[in-house]
Amino acid sequence: MEDVDGAPMGAPRVFRFSDVDQFRSWIRDLNVDFTPFVRKIDAEQTILSLPGCDVNLIKSFPRIIDAQLAPQCTAIGFTLVDHDVPIRFNGVPTDRSVIVIGTGGALYASVEEVERQYASIIFRPEVTDRGWPETRTNFKIFETSELAIQRLRMLMQELLAVAAEPVDAVAASERATAMRETLLLAIDAAFTEVHPSRWTVRANHERQFRIFQDIRALLSGDLGQPIYSEELARNVGVSVRTLHDAVQRYRGMSLHRYLRLRRLWLVRKRLLAGPGSVKSVALAFGFWHLSDFSRSYRAQFGEAPSATLARARKA
Repeated sequence: MEDVDGAPMGAPRVFRFSDVDQFRSWIRDLNVDFTPFVRKIDAEQTILSLPGCDVNLIKSFPRIIDAQLAPQCTAIGFTLVDHDVPIRFNGVPTDRSVIVIGTGGALYASVEEVERQYASIIFRPEVTDRGWPETRTNFKIFETSELAIQRLRMLMQELLAVAAEPVDAVAASERATAMRETLLLAIDAAFTEVHPSRWTVRANHERQFRIFQDIRALLSGDLGQPIYSEELARNVGVSVRTLHDAVQRYRGMSLHRYLRLRRLWLVRKRLLAGPGSVKSVALAFGFWHLSDFSRSYRAQFGEAPSATLARARKA
């Protein structure tokens, strides 16, 4: 990780990451859990703090994300660059001009198959008096006009450019307050220009999202043990077919592939901690075919599991 220091007070701070093992999210009040699709990354995060809110501009990497917003906050998100490959947000793929919103405690699930650039704006306390859409269990996504998204993207560039210019403390405070007001007005406009879209109804469906969260909670708790589809379906209270459909929808992959990918990263995390042997760790996370496990591990991370463990112990 590299922290680009030397910025004046109130100016944007930039953090760069080249190794996924060192990646950390500096977004306050958003608890993010991710499963990467790649080993090497070129990620970047820029943070601009304004009165009552943080503006986060992120260049991410291919990954699965599960996130939950802290209480008494409102979060707004949108992409900074158009992409050919759609993002899967709350189980629905989209490459349109969208804005997402969540309020205290809301969750979201996304699958990013390519590198992304997006903005995440966290307001504290919650924004309650501007007529923005209400959320409960999960973040909601809305299709807005291309012009509204372009205005928000241009505003992000202007905020960073102006905030980097040094001024005295009094002027910096006044400037930051004015920036926040401009940002609120731009978000107001984006929600004013929202138009009904059938696909967003599916992405914003709370009952189906809760079923997926129940599945995820059980998988997270049992990933060190053998997992069988019938038992998992019975614990969640759904059919096996519903189980597979939910994982396919919200992960964009089969249950088998998702569990295997997740277990590989959990094995790596355990190996990097140093204790145990490769065999014991692999077996603990359900990899009974050790030669197949080694091939999968090498394909995913570019090194043998024994090399990961040796490096961790040496460090």
